[in-house]
Amino acid sequence: MNFLRGVMGGQQSSGVQPSGAETIQKLCDRVVSSTLLEDRRDAVRALKSLSKKYRLEVGTQAMDILLNVLQTDRSDSEIIGYALDTLYNIVSNDTEEAAESEEENQQVQADDLGVQFTEMFMKQQENVTLLLSILEEFDFHVRWPGVKLLTTLLKQQGPQVQQIVLVSPMGVSRLMDLLDDSREVIRNDGLLLLQQLTKGNAAIQKIVAFESAFERLLDIITEEGSSDGGIVVEDCLILLQNLLKYNNSNQNFFKEGSYIQRMKPWFEVGDDNSGWSAQKVTNLHLMLQLVRVLVSPMNPPGATNSCQKVMYQCGLLQQLCIILMATGVPADILTETINTVSEVIRGSQINQDYFASVNAPSNPPRPAIVVLLMSMVNERQPFVLRCAVLYCFQCFLYKNQKGQAEIVATLLPSTIDATSLSAGQLLCGGLFSTDSLSNWCAAVALAHALLENSTQKEQLLRVQLATSIGNPPVSLLQQCTNILSQGDKINRRGSKVQTRVGLLMLLCTWLSSCPIAVTHFLHNAANVPFLTAQISENLGEEEQLVQGLCALLLGICIYYNDSSLENNTKEKLKQLIEKRIGKEIFIEKLSFINKHEYYSKAAQKPQPIFSSPDHMMFDHEFTKLVKDLEAVIIKAIYKSSEEDKKEEEVKKSLEQHDNIVSHYKNVIREQDIQLEELKQSVSSLQAKNEQFQTTVSQQLAQIQQHKDQYNLLKVQLGKDNQHHNAHNSSAQVNGFQPEEVSRLKEEIEELKKQQDLLKGELSEKNTLIQNLSSQAGSHTDQVTGGSEQVADLQKDIETLRSQLFVQSSEINRLQTERMELLQKTEANATAPSGDNAPQAKSTELEEKVASLLKELNSTKEELKAASEERASLKQELDSVRSTAAILQDEKLKLTQEVGESKKEQDDLLILLADQDQKILSLKNKLKELGEQVEDEDDLESVDAADEDDLDEDDSRDDDM
Repeated sequence: MNFLRGVMGGQQSSGVQPSGAETIQKLCDRVVSSTLLEDRRDAVRALKSLSKKYRLEVGTQAMDILLNVLQTDRSDSEIIGYALDTLYNIVSNDTEEAAESEEENQQVQADDLGVQFTEMFMKQQENVTLLLSILEEFDFHVRWPGVKLLTTLLKQQGPQVQQIVLVSPMGVSRLMDLLDDSREVIRNDGLLLLQQLTKGNAAIQKIVAFESAFERLLDIITEEGSSDGGIVVEDCLILLQNLLKYNNSNQNFFKEGSYIQRMKPWFEVGDDNSGWSAQKVTNLHLMLQLVRVLVSPMNPPGATNSCQKVMYQCGLLQQLCIILMATGVPADILTETINTVSEVIRGSQINQDYFASVNAPSNPPRPAIVVLLMSMVNERQPFVLRCAVLYCFQCFLYKNQKGQAEIVATLLPSTIDATSLSAGQLLCGGLFSTDSLSNWCAAVALAHALLENSTQKEQLLRVQLATSIGNPPVSLLQQCTNILSQGDKINRRGSKVQTRVGLLMLLCTWLSSCPIAVTHFLHNAANVPFLTAQISENLGEEEQLVQGLCALLLGICIYYNDSSLENNTKEKLKQLIEKRIGKEIFIEKLSFINKHEYYSKAAQKPQPIFSSPDHMMFDHEFTKLVKDLEAVIIKAIYKSSEEDKKEEEVKKSLEQHDNIVSHYKNVIREQDIQLEELKQSVSSLQAKNEQFQTTVSQQLAQIQQHKDQYNLLKVQLGKDNQHHNAHNSSAQVNGFQPEEVSRLKEEIEELKKQQDLLKGELSEKNTLIQNLSSQAGSHTDQVTGGSEQVADLQKDIETLRSQLFVQSSEINRLQTERMELLQKTEANATAPSGDNAPQAKSTELEEKVASLLKELNSTKEELKAASEERASLKQELDSVRSTAAILQDEKLKLTQEVGESKKEQDDLLILLADQDQKILSLKNKLKELGEQVEDEDDLESVDAADEDDLDEDDSRDDDM
């Protein structure tokens, strides 16, 4: 500043005050020409101090110089900070001095200055890229003014800056790092920057979302106290709305990331709801709007339904209903909560069922629906609240036939409870009250209970109303028409346009697609003359809407007329229109509906949003009904009686054919289910068969091992017999009787024969097992009983194995003892003779022979038992063979049944193709008569698939 002081001081001494432009020019020259960094820094600091008062001069003379400073003096954070602050003052319109010293027109010029300087800054794309690189500096005096400058540029030239940031490498990532800055000032201004950056740019919104924006923002909201937080929470919620609104990709990412569950604690308000701060009301209002963004009717149905499901599962809907029924909640929060609950339950059956079960904390408890309807028909409640309740009731009944039936049931004589107030009673009370807004809301609400539900339209015909003491009750339909036709006689209730519009919308919804209701309406002889009189009169602009609705109602009576009433057949009503009104005039009056400005507004969104009660004329769902009916009514008016008859015949024929096609489709669907079940059964049997084959292979390997053991045992027995023959003489010499020795030999021979028999029987059983395993491989579609038989066979094999093992053990023991006996006999033969020793040895041998004989006898008994068990095994194997034969027969039967089912299916497909040909010929006849026939894409796709099936099955039919 020494240079500035010198300039100002020198001129003051001479008495000449320099102008601002001259001073700024000298400062700019100083920045350009000075070689010392300190001098340049002082000059830029002086420009910053003058930039607010001399905004135009600094902007025109110093902008390029300041941008050059940002490039050349990057190493000095102080001069960079001064330059950024100066640029911010130039392009920003938030200058306090301008607001204080200038008039309003001058303020407008200042705003234009900001736009012009922003355009100058944006002429070179490198300036924005340079600014993005400067934001990487952590120094507070650099980063903070850089954030403010970029935010201002986005406000002035948003799309251009967004495009530059989008193509800049790591541009969005650098800005996302601002949210992690520990300095709250920078973090909070970073939120404002991201708000401007994400406005209306889906590509940047996706990048920001995938940079963990949801996680960071939700963490900041939690740290700041959720709904009790300050302005930072509000900024975070606005940024979240920017990221999610109309962005299906981010909405799905938000749902899949389980972030909806983190929203539930936001709505956990305490019991003491008094003294809500303005910031808390704002925060909670934005939170409710964020929930509505996720379940908006404008989103794709699939995305909305998935979010609704998550909100119910995590308890968010339950928490909203608690706020809905709480006391002390501010009116605007309560209204927004009702709208939010409405869209959370709209079209979701499980959410609608839960809402129907919610009770208000009253004594006695009342359903929440009843409490809300009480507010809707109460003319002292705020208008926006009544609109919100109507929207909630409409969303509760949207695609909810169960809820529609429950509402209509409260009006039927058999279900009316005189001790409690029901929804039906409240609707009837509002329908016939003196408040026209209550009339309209009740009529629209009751119409939604009938939408696309012919059953409830017929049920509502049973509703009877008590008019006065001594007079018979009248039907609800009759009472509505009485109010319309009698007008002034009933306290002028029908004279208000809003009331009559509501009643006419109710009647049009009620009679559409319901010939029985049309017959009831035409049964009253005064209704048709009233409608024709209303249509034919030349009334003011306000009454044109009523005339259009009367024309629509009369057109519905013609189009859905079954001609059951002789005096009001379809043809007679058309003749009446032609004579009394004229077809052209009738069509002109009918067009008054869709030409009305309120009609186009109501057709935009399902939510009823009106600036004032007088503008409340049309319902969104009714506009869709008008769009569907207008064309067909005009077409019906110009049709002749012969064309009507032909069309009726074609309709009946088409209905019959549709019924036949539906029947065949059901039959084919059932057969497909049966075939699928059979395929699954075959697959399971194949898997089990493979498992059984593996088990049998293992058993065969084990049996082969046992065979090898038996062969080894046989060789050992042969050697033992040779030793026995060699020592016969020695045994006789040592005191053994020859008879005993021969008897022992015979018993051993008998044991050998029994062993050979066992081996032969084992071979037979091995053969049977192999046969059964091969049969199991061929019978892949046998029933579960085969697996039980194979299991029994495995048990038998295990039993046989254990018996063979016991026999082998016994034979080994006998061989061992015989060898010991022979050895001892040889020893006795070679020993010297004596008096007592030979006698003792002979006694010992005799005792051992006796014990051996006993053991042989026991072995015989065990062998006998083994042979009996062998016989039982043989019987069981025979039963297995018979079971295999039975399984084979069942397989053949099942194959025959599948063939018969396929043949029957082929016949049905042929019949279906014939019916399709007939339908096609009938449609061609209709086209020849000049009728427009809409093709049903789903039937065409089914017919194409059926024709392909017929082509493939014809060859199979010939083979069979």
